Amino acid sequence: MAVLAVLLAGCTASPPPPPLTPQVSDPAFAVTVLDGDPAALAADTSTTLFASSPLAVLAAADDPDAQARAGERATRLGVPLLLTPDPSAELDRLGASTVLPVGAGAQEWAAASGRTVTADDPEVTAPADRDVLVLTDDPASPAAATARASGARVETVTDPDPRVAPPPGLDPRPAHVVALGGGFGPAERLSARLDVAATGTTLPGGGQVLFPGRRMVALYGHPGVPALGVLGEQGIPESIARAQALAAEYDPVSDEPVVPAFELISTVADAGPGPDGDFSSEADVEFLRPWVDAAREAGVYVVLDLQPGRADFLTQAQRYADLLAQPHVGLALDPEWRLGPDQRPSQQIGTVDVGEINAVATWLADLTRDGALPQKLLLVHQFRLSMIQGRERLDTSRDELAVLLHADGFGVPEEKLGTWAALHDGEPAGVVWGWKNFYDEDAPMFTPEQTLRVGPVPPVFVSFQ
Repeated sequence: MAVLAVLLAGCTASPPPPPLTPQVSDPAFAVTVLDGDPAALAADTSTTLFASSPLAVLAAADDPDAQARAGERATRLGVPLLLTPDPSAELDRLGASTVLPVGAGAQEWAAASGRTVTADDPEVTAPADRDVLVLTDDPASPAAATARASGARVETVTDPDPRVAPPPGLDPRPAHVVALGGGFGPAERLSARLDVAATGTTLPGGGQVLFPGRRMVALYGHPGVPALGVLGEQGIPESIARAQALAAEYDPVSDEPVVPAFELISTVADAGPGPDGDFSSEADVEFLRPWVDAAREAGVYVVLDLQPGRADFLTQAQRYADLLAQPHVGLALDPEWRLGPDQRPSQQIGTVDVGEINAVATWLADLTRDGALPQKLLLVHQFRLSMIQGRERLDTSRDELAVLLHADGFGVPEEKLGTWAALHDGEPAGVVWGWKNFYDEDAPMFTPEQTLRVGPVPPVFVSFQ
């Protein structure tokens, strides 16, 4: 009996090996953008999301079918997927002594690598879900498979700007966001865009980016003063209805949804110097607020227009910071009324150095960024090239703004089109364009069809005076 017991003991099966245990790591930054060819992107994603892994799945960079199969296995196991021709550096960092090659190319590399090669799925303790969001436009990529394997939530986006199509799961915003592809970057810009997308705040007409995606049709003027434009010919409810009706005239001929708007003259160039001596009459914020608030409720965009006289644009813009902090309010600068120290309104055409405009752009963009607001319109009027000195240096780099040059010429169609063409000659990079129709001064006024046929690109903002 004792001998039998010894024999039976010798036949006892060995215990199974313990499961392999990858270790994940949090990205070093709240927002990370990774870029590179597929092999580099796969390796960088592994570096960003995994601290170590005793096993990695391999596929060849030139074998998409093998990559698809390998991605499924890596996701199921919870280990990184790397690509040949040479993933050695990342395998060493991971401490991956065992590789699971999928496809002939990966198998050849693995056989020559000196590492343990397995064809079967070993037992692995996969990472748990965690507070990391990964954005990609290619959910089938090896990098996306590695991200899913790490326990991160992977969302496919149709646009690299999350303000255009916010991915789900931004409220609350995850502790870490990783974007796969250079189109998302740089990381600082993506982070600011994510801040906006997370608010859920939208512009009139929807979305958080102004153009493309909409066309605005605006009434221009100052409340209660018909001589300054059609917006002053009626009260608030009637102006809203008129703007909506005007926008509706453009709907049938516009390739973009049409949003009604007010261009609300907030500071009016004045024949007299006024108490501050600047020849500009500044409307009180509380005088304008009912118009701004009613427009918000009606889905009407508002542009606050400045005619500064001898004042500077930035000083006047800052008076209206409280109104400009609302998502549906933008800013317009009118250099025609930007006067020198000895000039008076209506005696000459004003002019401004582009540096002053750029200072306003910086201030307005910072206001928009700090408030996590949707993109804001900065409109600059022009009908003569001399009105903006150094226009080629106009700063359109701030992602928070859409910078629009607004062609203000009036007269017969040939004159208006001539002004339009002259302004487009040497136009600054990154601008969009606006057009103004005049009820009294144009002879005749352009129809909606004619307005949107001006080229080379139709205006995205049309105002009526």
